[in-house]
Amino acid sequence: MDALDLARWQFGVTTVYHFLFVPLTIGLGVFVAAMQTAWHRTGKAHYLTLTRFFGKLFLINFAMGVVTGLVQEFQFGMNWSEYSTFVGDVFGAPLAMEALLAFFLESTFLGLWIFGWDRLPKRVHLACLWAAVIGSNLSAYFILAANAWMKHPVGYEVVDGRARMTDLWAVLTNSTALAQVPHVVGAAFVVAGGFVLAVSGYRLLRERGSGERPHMWRAALRTALVMTAIAGVVVAASGDLSGRLLHEQQPMKLAAAEGLRHDTAGASFSVVPGVEVPGMLSLLAAHDPAAVVQGVDDVQARYEQEFGPADYMPNLPVIYWSFRVMIGFGMATVGLSALGLWLTRRGRGHGHGRGRRRTAQAVPDWFARACVLALPLPTLAVIAGWLLSEIGRQPWTVQGELMTAASVSPGVSLTEVAISLAVFTVLYGVLAVAEGALLVRHIKAGPEDRPGDHPERPVPAPAETEPGEARLTPTLMY
Repeated sequence: MDALDLARWQFGVTTVYHFLFVPLTIGLGVFVAAMQTAWHRTGKAHYLTLTRFFGKLFLINFAMGVVTGLVQEFQFGMNWSEYSTFVGDVFGAPLAMEALLAFFLESTFLGLWIFGWDRLPKRVHLACLWAAVIGSNLSAYFILAANAWMKHPVGYEVVDGRARMTDLWAVLTNSTALAQVPHVVGAAFVVAGGFVLAVSGYRLLRERGSGERPHMWRAALRTALVMTAIAGVVVAASGDLSGRLLHEQQPMKLAAAEGLRHDTAGASFSVVPGVEVPGMLSLLAAHDPAAVVQGVDDVQARYEQEFGPADYMPNLPVIYWSFRVMIGFGMATVGLSALGLWLTRRGRGHGHGRGRRRTAQAVPDWFARACVLALPLPTLAVIAGWLLSEIGRQPWTVQGELMTAASVSPGVSLTEVAISLAVFTVLYGVLAVAEGALLVRHIKAGPEDRPGDHPERPVPAPAETEPGEARLTPTLMY
């Protein structure tokens, strides 16, 4: 083992850990904003309670994501200086836009939202949260555009051994980015939806028969079911587009995902080894069940002729199983949401005649337990997708231009990388325990009981109270 191997392990470990928080932050922020918007429009107190409760979970996760993300930036300079030298002129623009525009928008307005509960007018306070949510999604766009450039470099030229950007718009509208952004952001909403489902299912089981609270958790669960189902459709549609782009731009990754050794017309898709669907891989790759899909051995031969002798194959077992874990666990989560929408659909309430009210059905206990047990599935799916995406393009860091072996810092020794890897692993382990403890403690404690927390009773916002009246101050106590 050399410094390159450990540097790859370190970047993989820190990135996977950081990626635990990013999807949840993106999706949960929108959920919290939706709950506060519902409170703004209806005045019903249970939406305010849900905003406070999930808002605290969102902020715990956001803080941990910021802390772990900082390490990514330092690694570019410490372990991957040759890579940074090559891509710096291209990456500089989208990363600067992410930091100066998106992240500052997100962090500034999030701060105003945290400390502005009893200081800002109701609409301004809500707008601050939506501005922060928009900032987090813009941040994701710029990061993913930069990442997509590594897989499909466009809008550049190589001058003196360095990539020089010639067209910023081409970089930001890269076809790979336009497919990757909705796919990753949609997956983030699936992760957040699965998280809300698990929390709501847990609270429903714990508070079953306790009075009015189940109404609130059903509302949260129904919202999460809708969000997860819609996001699942977006993920599937963008995944279909991504598959066709892989067929054109990264044939080795597509072949590795199926373990296809040679160019094959009408290539089948194996659900698991030994269970195949004829023509399905060709259909996914080119929307033609008879299309030719390139195989890893033949792509290897062509790359040797084009780029010179080298091993151009990624880790085939990792790519093969990552693809199936991503699809399987993702479909299971979306399937659970579709089942939940059916189980909790609106039906006829009690009563007679024309005045009967259509109410949502109660959530069965077994379904609430299934939501809790399914909590890891969407997160494992997005991690598997990241492994497929990043390991699948090896040995390239920039497809067709820069190989991983030529990207590592020449002056960093094996011992130095080993020490930093050990330190980061221990530190991240401690942070994982702290994060888990904070989330579990808050979820078990449940929402804070406050005056007026009746599920149907309107609660005036701070800016709307009359002079001389007692003010409800929904401070989140961060």
